[in-house]
Amino acid sequence: MTALTSPRTYSVLALMQVADAVACAKEIPPIKKAFDDVGLPEEVRPLIPVVKAASAIGLLSVFRFPALARLTTFMLTVYFVLAVGSHVRAKDWSPGLVAASSLLALFGAMTVKGPETKTR
Repeated sequence: MTALTSPRTYSVLALMQVADAVACAKEIPPIKKAFDDVGLPEEVRPLIPVVKAASAIGLLSVFRFPALARLTTFMLTVYFVLAVGSHVRAKDWSPGLVAASSLLALFGAMTVKGPETKTR
């Protein structure tokens, strides 16, 4: 088992997604600035916490439904491709681009590896 395939990693990332969903729902000032900087339309913003909460549930599915957890990491990879693209399109070279790029690489690698499954 590696860190990329460990259910514990999936759990920690799920907690991170929940915290981010709450921050996005409250639209705390740094989140609002990040959304403004990349030009995210106001009407799309309420969807972001829903997507992040759903991804947390998908990541936590690793314990019973590893295939769903792997699909979730794939969808998060797509999400972060779009996030990185938004930063680049907006010429936003902020730490948000670094974070999005790092999460893109992480979720992409997790998708390739897949979660650890127990064999009986």
